[in-house]
Amino acid sequence: MNAPVNLVRREVIETAETLVVKVGTNVISCPNATLDVDRIAGLVAEVERVRETGRRVVIVSSGAVGAGIDVLELGARPDDLPHLQAAAAAGQARLIHHYDECLGRNGTHAAQLLLTADDFTERGRYLNVRNTLNTLFEYGVVPIVNENDTVSVDEIGFGDNDRLAALVTNLLPAPLLVLLTVVDGLFAGPDDVEPIRLVEQWDDGLFDLVRDERSRGGRGGMGCKLEAIKSATAVGESVIVANGTRAGVLDDVLEGREVGTLFLAHGATMPAWKRWIGFAAAPQGRVVLDEGARRALCETGGSLLPIGVTAVEGSFVHGDVVSLADPSGHEFARGLANYDARDTTEIAGRRSEEIAERLGSLPYAEVVHRDNLVITDVDSPGK
Repeated sequence: MNAPVNLVRREVIETAETLVVKVGTNVISCPNATLDVDRIAGLVAEVERVRETGRRVVIVSSGAVGAGIDVLELGARPDDLPHLQAAAAAGQARLIHHYDECLGRNGTHAAQLLLTADDFTERGRYLNVRNTLNTLFEYGVVPIVNENDTVSVDEIGFGDNDRLAALVTNLLPAPLLVLLTVVDGLFAGPDDVEPIRLVEQWDDGLFDLVRDERSRGGRGGMGCKLEAIKSATAVGESVIVANGTRAGVLDDVLEGREVGTLFLAHGATMPAWKRWIGFAAAPQGRVVLDEGARRALCETGGSLLPIGVTAVEGSFVHGDVVSLADPSGHEFARGLANYDARDTTEIAGRRSEEIAERLGSLPYAEVVHRDNLVITDVDSPGK
């Protein structure tokens, strides 16, 4: 029996120009950890029906390590990083082969993008990824994205690709992120039969509903998904978590049917530049603010002036992304520093007119200008 059509979901899908579909390891794995080729074929057929509506689709697919376990006849998932990376290298070839073969039945091709965290934190590489995706769309191919496990020094850096999918979504205009897993959505309690269907407003209390256990063959859990959802909804994107093992799940999403859990975007869509500052780039240092400065940033949209700075940590240069923390040390914003760490320390707590006296010139009146500042804590006042 089909799920009922929901007007809120219809509005979400009608405004989506691009679907980023994250496929979890267990969605396309058999119980013995080998690839479920039939499920890949089913998902690809659903993707093609989405593309027939004129929408673009990016598939962020896990499963390379699992496929490598089969290819190398390992029998079980390795425990050490070199063997995990070897399994990923061998398995990625098989994984992309199956996607390309299935897409080819409809005259479409797969394009492989293997990414690491550095591809998002470094601005030039971040833009290159976006440009590559847009060019691939011009050619009508389907990008298949995965973490580059073979060179990643931090094993499982993206949490079974949940955060990677959210970062890819940040690159694209008018996107909808669909996280396909092996459960029917987010449940309010262990005894509930039906998942929560709609989360209108993000609340960190949602983390209390899950126990972040590593799934069979995978690397993440619902906790990892909630972290990704929090960052996606904060920049104006909606997210659906649904059961990817159920045939027709993407068809139901496309029709606006009530499947899985829909997390609505929190606030207006954020420009791509600010998405990078707030949710992709890695902060190079931290600046602690007094309460007055925190309120000015959160409640009135002001810039960070030197007088509001109480402490400077780390080593950063002009133009680096820095974390902005409240008096208790909790990060609530990020921004581009107008001064390096040494000069920021020199002018901390001083009025703007004193900058020239301390530094010999007045390059900027602000430590971080409001145009280059993003409130990252969705629960902060004024967000």
